[in-house]
Amino acid sequence: MLRIDIISGVPELLRSPLDHSIVGRARENNLVEVHTHDLREYSEDKHHKIDDAPYGGGAGMVMTAQPIFSCIRKLQSERTYDDVLFTAADGKKFEQKDANKLSLRKNIIILCGHYKGVDQRVRDELITGEFSIGDFVLSGGELPALVMTDAVIRLLPGVLGDAESALTDSFQDDLLEPPVYTRPAEFEGMEVPVVLRSGDHKKIAEWRSDMAIERTKQRRPDLYKKFNKKN
Repeated sequence: MLRIDIISGVPELLRSPLDHSIVGRARENNLVEVHTHDLREYSEDKHHKIDDAPYGGGAGMVMTAQPIFSCIRKLQSERTYDDVLFTAADGKKFEQKDANKLSLRKNIIILCGHYKGVDQRVRDELITGEFSIGDFVLSGGELPALVMTDAVIRLLPGVLGDAESALTDSFQDDLLEPPVYTRPAEFEGMEVPVVLRSGDHKKIAEWRSDMAIERTKQRRPDLYKKFNKKN
């Protein structure tokens, strides 16, 4: 069973998303373990500080090395971790293929960035992978950590009610999902495409494939280019 340990200076931000919906049910059903760790509990500072001013001056504060080293080393003394990940604005863009790989791991640590950054010695010595969820700046790494956690957990066996659902998600094959419809067949003059109501599974599969390719071509030409190279 996969175990994910998330280290944060503000773990309160993590709790509600981890306790509800698909992730919450997966935890309740013992399909995954997710544990949060308050970085301040590992600080040796009398005020439990986890940040300080940067050497050389400049704006903002920097996460200090000591609490992070103490927390990660404690966790590593209890079990072996496949990855120690850091949510960083300058990290590699997190993609579906990364979620796929991480879903096959056994134990993962995710360190949430905060403030202006983290002491470089943490990144040099402890971190095995760094991820960003986009070219924009957030107040901290908690939201990216939740995004990554959700993307990984939904791939685990038994988490989704339909085992095929995760395999047909957008980005799994460098294509976006085709349009989807549900009842009623007609709503305010708008009808569901006839082919989807035909019962002809071969034609439905062909329609979905064509629509996925066309939607990707229109909305994500970068993905369409990758798809074309592979096919």
